[in-house]
Amino acid sequence: MKQNTFTAIDFETAQGYRWSICQVGLVRVVDGKIIDKLSILVQPPGNYYWDKFIDIHGITPEMTANAPTFDLIWEQMEPYITNQNVVAHNGIRFDFHCLKQTLEYYGMMPPEFTGHDTYNIYGINLASLCWTYKIPLNHHDALSDAMACAELFGRYLKGNEL
Repeated sequence: MKQNTFTAIDFETAQGYRWSICQVGLVRVVDGKIIDKLSILVQPPGNYYWDKFIDIHGITPEMTANAPTFDLIWEQMEPYITNQNVVAHNGIRFDFHCLKQTLEYYGMMPPEFTGHDTYNIYGINLASLCWTYKIPLNHHDALSDAMACAELFGRYLKGNEL
C-alpha cells in the first residue's frame, strides 16, 4: 500500500454518541492526487439531534429526514476504507471510533485499515492549521474538514509539516 494513496475522512454527529453520524466527508487520494470526493448526509438513529450539535455543524433533522441511514451508504464507502491508509484529524479520539461504533450499531463488522491522525502529527487543531497553511475550511462541514485533512496529510508526506 503506497503511503501517498489514502482516504481522508470526517464525520459529523447528531449527538454525543459516536454512532450518531449525520454527515460523512470522504476524500480519496491516489498517488498524491484527489480522485474522488463524497459528501453524504446520513439519517442518524431515530433522526434525533441534540441542539448543541446542530449549533456546531448546522445539520438539522429536517435536512436528514429523507437521507439514508449509515448501513445503506456503507457499501459506497467501504472500498475506500477497508485495507487502506485512512487519515482523519483527531481520528484516534473521534472519527475512527465513530466508524467502528456506527458499524457495530448496525451489526456490521468494522474493517481493517491503517489509521493516521493529523492532529497527532501536527499537535494543533484543524482551524489553526488551515489558517497557518491558508487551506480553505468551512469548519464542521464533513467534506471541507476531510479535504483540509487530505491537504495536511499530503504536506506531511512531502515533509512540509510544522
